[in-house]
Amino acid sequence: MELEISISNQQKHFVLVHGACHGAWCWYKLKPLLESAGHSVTAVDLSASGINTKSLLDIYTLEDYAEPLMELMAAIPPDEKVVLVGHSYGGYSLALAMENYPEKISVAVFLAALMPDIEHPPYYVREQYLERFPRPDLDRKFSLYGSPEEPRTMMSHGPKSLSTFLYQLCSTEDLELAKLLIRPSPLLKEDLSKAKKFSAERYGSVTRAYIVCGQDKAVEADFQLWLVENIGVAEVRAIKDADHMAMLSKPKELCQCLLEIADKYI
Repeated sequence: MELEISISNQQKHFVLVHGACHGAWCWYKLKPLLESAGHSVTAVDLSASGINTKSLLDIYTLEDYAEPLMELMAAIPPDEKVVLVGHSYGGYSLALAMENYPEKISVAVFLAALMPDIEHPPYYVREQYLERFPRPDLDRKFSLYGSPEEPRTMMSHGPKSLSTFLYQLCSTEDLELAKLLIRPSPLLKEDLSKAKKFSAERYGSVTRAYIVCGQDKAVEADFQLWLVENIGVAEVRAIKDADHMAMLSKPKELCQCLLEIADKYI
């Protein structure tokens, strides 16, 4: 039976934040589904991502990388609250928006995303991911860029990494689209390792939900559940047949999850 998307009587504003190496383009299936259910949707290109023209050489910090999202949040009217959705490495940008604009967010939804806690520097959850779930990199690469005095690390995915870890349940067309559009992404290790902890008073005050992708080979479901246990969330949903790119492999199921979460915590 084909999943039917419910239509809400109350319009909401969904803000979609992509993960590393991706851009707003990866939400192209989900965005019209949310809009057809009666909501407004903004998909953000983070710095040096998608069609954003900023250079990697200009990105030193999470604030630099998340600048387009911060500008959007600053422009949200004081009487409006958004449903903030972050995928994968986009969880860090989500956390920064929660820290800076908690009053403008009705619920923050982490989709197979890294979710910092309030006890450790932000990079802690990434370190735990590397420690708990080591894997062959295939053609995923980590390279230094910038100056010798201030080296920074960037990440890029090759076709084997994409097809094996991220897009294994997606269509051939979506995989080919990714091969054409992905860009190297700043890992931000140097900044996030020494950055101050996110605060309980601001970041911790925003209602959090988590959507687990059951067939995820990039951020395994067991680690997604560890992230949930590490800080706690108001609600956990699961899409059991979704790979890492749930917005492409299971867009209708993801849309329904988001609509139900938004209705509950608006």
